[in-house]
Amino acid sequence: MPEIQELVEKSYDKIAKEYYRHRDLNKFNSELDKFISLLPRDAIILDVGCGAGIPTAKYLVQKSMNVTGIDISDVMLKMARENVPNGKFIKMDMTNLKFNNSTFDGIVSVYALFHVKKEDHLSVFKQFHKILKPGGILLINTGITDSEGIGDFFGAPMFWSNHDPKITLNLLQETGFSIIFEGILIRGGEFQYWILGRKNY
Repeated sequence: MPEIQELVEKSYDKIAKEYYRHRDLNKFNSELDKFISLLPRDAIILDVGCGAGIPTAKYLVQKSMNVTGIDISDVMLKMARENVPNGKFIKMDMTNLKFNNSTFDGIVSVYALFHVKKEDHLSVFKQFHKILKPGGILLINTGITDSEGIGDFFGAPMFWSNHDPKITLNLLQETGFSIIFEGILIRGGEFQYWILGRKNY
């Protein structure tokens, strides 16, 4: 595992419980509802960077979605299996997805992409595109300014990396996604850049 991803893994293993004690678990339900509204009944969903399974995986399972979550933190995955017993959770790095082409109806990756080097974002988007079914739906968010570095996060070092939103948008379009919605939203007092897109046929 690359050095940066190892740092992210170890830090989330350390801070997982403290992080969730402070997290607003309902702040982006409206975005999840928009995502769900574009999917078939009983859709097969991949939650990339699922963390402890809440709120995303749990919310989607409650809406009758079939959810597989991936994360690189063993502690987060243990919590996810406890929090969402009807989900499936696998240790996997989003930069190296091990799924067959056209497997998922939808992919959601929120509060996760910015832990991957921005030079790898295009590769991640291409993998998302491959494993989505034709017409599949993608929901992601990331930061709002071009930046990269390591900072303190709940007492542990954490890596952050973001493109300018215009670059993120261009990369997704270049990959083969049509954009349903894009924009900067305030959720839980935080500014994030959100994109809802569809894999072109």
